Amino acid sequence: MLWLTWTLLSILVAAVSGNTAPRFEMNSTFSLPEDTPVGAWVFQLVAVDADGDKLYYSIEGDNAYYFSVNEETGNVTLRQQMDYEKTKAILVEARVTDQANVQVKKKITIIVLDRNDNKPIFQNEPYFTDVLENTTIGSPIFRVEAVDEDSGNAGRVSYEIEEVNPNNAENRHLFSILYNGTVVLNGSLSYNNKSTFYRIKILATDNGGLLHNVFIYQNNTAYLSVTVVDVADLDPQFLGEPFTGSVPEHCPLGTTVTRVFAIDGDKDVNDVIYYSITNDTSLFTINNITGVITVSGSLDREGVPGEDVELQVVAREKNLNIYHQVAQVSTMVTIQVMDINDNTPQFYLCTYLACNFSSPPEGNFSGQIEEHASARTPVANLSIVAYDPDKGANGTFQLTLQGPDASAFSVSPQQIVNEGAVQVLVSNPNLVDYEKTHTMTVEIVANDTGKTTDCCSFATVTIHLIDINDHRPEFEQNDYKLYVLEKSPPGTIVSSNITATDSDSGLFGEITYQLLPPNIHSTFTVNATSGAVLVANGSNLDWRTRPIYYATLQATDAGNMTGFTQLEIYVIDINDNPPVVIGSYMVFVTEGKEMEPVQILATDQDEPESDNSRLQFNILPGHFSSNFSINADTGVLYSNGPLDREAIPAELEGKMVITVFVHDMGIPQLNTTVNVTIVVEDINDNAPRFNSPFYEFFVQEGVKGIVGSVEATDADQTQINNRISFYIETSASSSNFVMRSVYLGPGWYQGILSLAIALDYDQMPQKFLNLTVQAENLESGGTVDVDTAVVIVNVLDVNDEPPILVPSPPHDVDVLENVTLHELVTRLEARDMDTNHSLVFEKLAVACLKSSSNVGSVCQNWFYLDPNGSLFVNSSEISYIACDLVELTLRVKDEFTEEGDPYSKNETLRILIIDVNDNPPIINSITGPFVLIPEVFAVGFQVAAVTATDVDSGLNGVITFALSSVVFIQENRLEQDYEHLFKVVTTVDNGNYTGSIQIASSPPSSLKGQFQVTVEAKDHGTPPLNSSSSLDIFTVDQSDRVKLEFDAPLKDVEANSKNIEASLIRATQANVYIATIKDSSSASRADRTVMEVYFVYSNGTALDDELVTMLIQNSSKELSLLLSFHLALIGPVQVTKPNKVNELVGIIAGLVGAVILLLLVMALTIIGMRKSYTRKVKALKALKVASTFSVTAVQQGPGIPGTNQYNKEGANPVLGFILDATMDLGFEENPSFEVASLNSLDENMVDAPESGHTTPAVKMSKTGALNEAYDREEYLKAALENHNKDKLWDLKDHKVSSSLDTTDV
Repeated sequence: MLWLTWTLLSILVAAVSGNTAPRFEMNSTFSLPEDTPVGAWVFQLVAVDADGDKLYYSIEGDNAYYFSVNEETGNVTLRQQMDYEKTKAILVEARVTDQANVQVKKKITIIVLDRNDNKPIFQNEPYFTDVLENTTIGSPIFRVEAVDEDSGNAGRVSYEIEEVNPNNAENRHLFSILYNGTVVLNGSLSYNNKSTFYRIKILATDNGGLLHNVFIYQNNTAYLSVTVVDVADLDPQFLGEPFTGSVPEHCPLGTTVTRVFAIDGDKDVNDVIYYSITNDTSLFTINNITGVITVSGSLDREGVPGEDVELQVVAREKNLNIYHQVAQVSTMVTIQVMDINDNTPQFYLCTYLACNFSSPPEGNFSGQIEEHASARTPVANLSIVAYDPDKGANGTFQLTLQGPDASAFSVSPQQIVNEGAVQVLVSNPNLVDYEKTHTMTVEIVANDTGKTTDCCSFATVTIHLIDINDHRPEFEQNDYKLYVLEKSPPGTIVSSNITATDSDSGLFGEITYQLLPPNIHSTFTVNATSGAVLVANGSNLDWRTRPIYYATLQATDAGNMTGFTQLEIYVIDINDNPPVVIGSYMVFVTEGKEMEPVQILATDQDEPESDNSRLQFNILPGHFSSNFSINADTGVLYSNGPLDREAIPAELEGKMVITVFVHDMGIPQLNTTVNVTIVVEDINDNAPRFNSPFYEFFVQEGVKGIVGSVEATDADQTQINNRISFYIETSASSSNFVMRSVYLGPGWYQGILSLAIALDYDQMPQKFLNLTVQAENLESGGTVDVDTAVVIVNVLDVNDEPPILVPSPPHDVDVLENVTLHELVTRLEARDMDTNHSLVFEKLAVACLKSSSNVGSVCQNWFYLDPNGSLFVNSSEISYIACDLVELTLRVKDEFTEEGDPYSKNETLRILIIDVNDNPPIINSITGPFVLIPEVFAVGFQVAAVTATDVDSGLNGVITFALSSVVFIQENRLEQDYEHLFKVVTTVDNGNYTGSIQIASSPPSSLKGQFQVTVEAKDHGTPPLNSSSSLDIFTVDQSDRVKLEFDAPLKDVEANSKNIEASLIRATQANVYIATIKDSSSASRADRTVMEVYFVYSNGTALDDELVTMLIQNSSKELSLLLSFHLALIGPVQVTKPNKVNELVGIIAGLVGAVILLLLVMALTIIGMRKSYTRKVKALKALKVASTFSVTAVQQGPGIPGTNQYNKEGANPVLGFILDATMDLGFEENPSFEVASLNSLDENMVDAPESGHTTPAVKMSKTGALNEAYDREEYLKAALENHNKDKLWDLKDHKVSSSLDTTDV
């Protein structure tokens, strides 16, 4: 009201004063670019005033907040940033005043100029599409759309493909994009040979425009994910070619030979493969499902089918390919029939390389050879060929000789593979002696099993010896001494027993004799046949002229081989009385001393003192003649020095025999001889002596027995002096040995060193033992003569210890499932205590486990164990999904083992396959669409559900669901985001994850259309992988309700609602949702109940009442059941649909009503404030009197409607509150015209009976009254007591008097 008054007053003053108002002089339209910066000057308000008054400017209107105005200058600056896309024109009202007149106004329009400030925005992301691999080049595969809110060229969008992943030269031009965003396939796709997934980076760019006075282009990128779908266009492929197998001959029928394996060339189609053998064979068959080839006939490598069999195997897919042709592929399988040792080697009489082994074998052969042929000379005229039709080791056999003459020959070769010529060779020429035997026999043994019995074939070879002239004539002695009397007559036999012998036979053994030199023939001759030496001319025998003749007697055989002996022919002078020696002579001499002189006595019967009787002594030459001398005249014999027993040959037992020749001096001289025996008595003057000061022996570990022997000799010749004992000097090693003396001969003993305790090479710090051995003899006098020798016993290591894997068992090994091919996994170590060893690792078995369960041979070839212990990755198909644990059973072999087990114990290497997050979650097929009924489904209700699995393990396989987008598409195809309407709850059961899509907030009941919900399943791996899928949720509004009326009470219909619902489902085959069940009984129709129901198919289609009626009528069984539940009527539900006019009228009417109600409340409040105050005063004064009344006195009249009090005059607004009547509240007395109504305020409270009796009201003090008040509080009293505290009490915290029940506050 004040502003209106002020305006009228200003107009009145201006009219009285005569001052004119200002006027604007400026354009009413301006244009501004939307990128004009805040604070910039944009235009100026210009006005003129005829009176020259100072002007003040301002801008008003809904859009005035965009600008700031200098009220004095009128300069306008930009205060709020403009946006063309939101506001294309700004309308404001410019005002000016001179403060003397009313403000002058002017409408101003500011046109906002568009600038290129928006980049293109791709619609409906993300983009995914599936493309068949055989899609024709040039076909469109997807269309993207980007919208730029700018106008003109800046809003026109062009597209280009910026990048295609996988990023290579071929893929760079694999796709193209048209001007309208359609992506076109430019090249061929292949699921097997190229990538199965492409990620296309699409760049959307506008056509450019000004922004901040610079011409720029705006762009944006989006990604199109293209998944290539495999089609059946490829033939199967065999894996593991070439296929080979082997099987032993004569194996049982059904023996598995090998297995072929083929896969569908279309990896994602993976059709079933059937196998068959196409070439005709009855020997093998193939399982058409597994591809396992087994034996179906008898196999003989030496017969049918031979050693190698070629099978043609065809793999055929179960279904035709996309060209309606059979998809098949063939391969050749080579099967080797392995030999078994089922044939014994045999001997054949034939020439090698020209033998017919189909003829019967031969067992007897003969040949010939010269005696004493050189070693390795073959026996002639032998044609022996040995043959074994088996193969390899089975056809390899050993040849040996046995029989009486096997030591003289050898067989060559000693080993034959399959077939070969056999020769018998001389091995010991000395045994091949014709003079001993004319024929020799050996037996050739062929053995191909290594056994000694039931193993061999035999061939007897008879060898005939050919004699050769291999002996020359030999005489018994190298020289002979012959004697002949001088003047002997011719023909006198000088010697008749000198003959030679020749061992050869025949002519080679016939001997003739001859005397040499030829000049000897003048005196002597020889019988050429007998060899007797005769006097040829005795006149030539003159002792004085030539007392001795020397000749050579030669013996010659028919082969001109000769033998010789020397003849010394003595001519003897004639002297008929030889000297005679008196006595015999044996002299004993102690060793080391000279012999006492010995007189040799002799006599001669010839004339004494003559030459024939004068004797001369001399010692005939002999072994010991040099040790003695004799006086030729006297015959005294003495030694030339001390005598040494050891100088005498031992066999002579110390006896030295010399012959003393005694002859006379006559002619012919006669002589005699006497033997003088000198016995040298032995003394112990020689110590034992080892043959060598150092001995070295070698002994294998673990062996007891003789190690070696030492020898020592003692030159003393008597046993008592040359007996030798051996001892081992005490040392750390001596206790392991014993020494035993063995007599070899006089003064020659052997010490045999034996090992009493077996040695262990591996436990010895030094690998040899050092011993000192003594040789000693014990003279009877007690003197010990000792000699020592050093014995080194080298212990030879025997490879008898098995190898050991280190550590045992081996540590587990972790292998990532995407590990690089041929990568080293680990290097196993082994140890062998033996010095000479060669360790080789062997793989025995492979077990493939998945979750502790055997999964067959899937991992059989994943790893390769090198003999040196290196374990390598052998496959690029290692998959945690297929197998998470590989147990590799292995062992180590020592190839140099001599004794014992060459193998280590079997060990198991556990290879743990570590899962890699390489599989995204797979969302299972969604069986929707789904239905949303807003008024039926409450918050938390499950609308739909999706399931997903992830074949990875651990966190890589844990899935969490999320809603990436929720878009509601109305019936007019307009879209609206409802991101908070739904939520998804993830649950898991046995590895299957379920995303329950539930209502998160109450949906609007007026929704009509469908929700497109994109669900994302993401795993927890690093990096996380995800996949998404979309589902449709259709909304059903109230107009789709169908009303079912039952002639039955509400409680009966509710009790049968489950049966009714089940019957309706069976009749309509739709999902049934009961919205409400209510009583619709009326005066005309009692016990009438209405059930409102939705009938919705899974595709979101709702059934109306007519269709429901028809379906129920078509099901007589369900119709009868529903009629039994008193179904009376099926019809539509009347729903009043609001329209915009009605809604607007309703809103206006509501606002008007609200204003009227507000004004009424304000008026009543002002009036009631005073009456309330007066009423409170009256009520308090009335309490003074009311407190004196008893219950029985008050309770007289009828109950007052609206209260639970009894009063004669009316209801008491102050209930349940007792005050002291004497309490002065300090209020003024009321006017007399108000006293008449005080009776209605008397307190007439009646306490409810307690414990079966009534307690009358009593007058209480102020304290008691207050206590009673707090014990029995009443709402109005509480409000009265607290009206100054501005505090509202919570009704639930206060007790209501048990005597009150209907009082209105």
